[in-house]
Amino acid sequence: MTENASGPSGVSYAAAGVDIEAGETAVELMRKWVAKAQRPESVGGLGGFAGLFDATALTRYRRPLLASATDGVGTKVAIAQRMDRHDTIGRDLVAMVVDDLVVCGAEPLFMTDYICVGKVHPERVASLVKGIAEGCVLAGCALVGGETAEHPGLLGPEEYDVAGAGTGVVEADEVLGAERVRAGDAVLALASSGLHSNGYSLVRHVFFDLAGWSTERHVAELGRTLGEELLEPTRIYSLDCLALARATEVHAFAHVTGGGLAANLARVVPAGLGARLDRGTWRPAPIFGLVAEAGQVARDELERTLNMGVGMVAVVPPGAVDTALATLAERGVPAWVVGEITASDEGPAATLTGDYAG
Repeated sequence: MTENASGPSGVSYAAAGVDIEAGETAVELMRKWVAKAQRPESVGGLGGFAGLFDATALTRYRRPLLASATDGVGTKVAIAQRMDRHDTIGRDLVAMVVDDLVVCGAEPLFMTDYICVGKVHPERVASLVKGIAEGCVLAGCALVGGETAEHPGLLGPEEYDVAGAGTGVVEADEVLGAERVRAGDAVLALASSGLHSNGYSLVRHVFFDLAGWSTERHVAELGRTLGEELLEPTRIYSLDCLALARATEVHAFAHVTGGGLAANLARVVPAGLGARLDRGTWRPAPIFGLVAEAGQVARDELERTLNMGVGMVAVVPPGAVDTALATLAERGVPAWVVGEITASDEGPAATLTGDYAG
């Protein structure tokens, strides 16, 4: 250690790459967004060591089951970083968590987030939290807390990653899932808003490494730039699914994420049954065809990597189809009958047949 006129000096936390003051500035900038993402049960505000939620809200349940889920958004963050636009990726994060919660019929109650950065840029962190807060509002849940960690040396100054965890509640005798599914049930497809948040390692490889496109490239088939398409936020279905379950009988939901439509639907199809899905009932959005064309990606590879235009699936009894479709239409969610549940003692639990609509 050396000394100068100001006194002792030496290595500091800031010199090691961690800026505490920048972190405090980020907290102040995000405060107004967190305030927007609250529920009546939220207790306290930003700055505590833990988020608080009034559990007396659960007393209206006969036997409440808590559901929990955690997720991130994968390499979609690389698109946000490439474009230096950070206010939408938070909505993707919320969608990935709450849409897993609602699959069992759970109402999302609250979320926490974790943002890990190479260097704290206060405005950027605030933009990330803004997106998370907006997503929580769309999902009907509260943002009760989070953590921003600065990891110099582990991440570059412009790099970051996000993750989140959520908690929901469902009545024990109203849990949805495979045990409710029956032969003859209709399978409804709820349209995705685009690629959502899965398959971006493939998508980035195809467009940036193989095709040599830039995010600024205007693509006629998309009606906008490639970057704008790739950053389209994941649709948040939680309130739509809860409304559907209130309006009519629902046996199961399946959130279409990594693995694609067939693999995720198979998770809620019990032994002895199968799902037969007809590609001819819909036409995937242009982005899916562009991935296939630009990368010469085979259809089966696309279908087990991307959602192909279906972000959520609802399994309902035949008599509930009309009400279900009408309810979703009223809520602005495009939906259609994509197939049915059939008896099946062998083979894949869910299969796609035919060709996509022209």
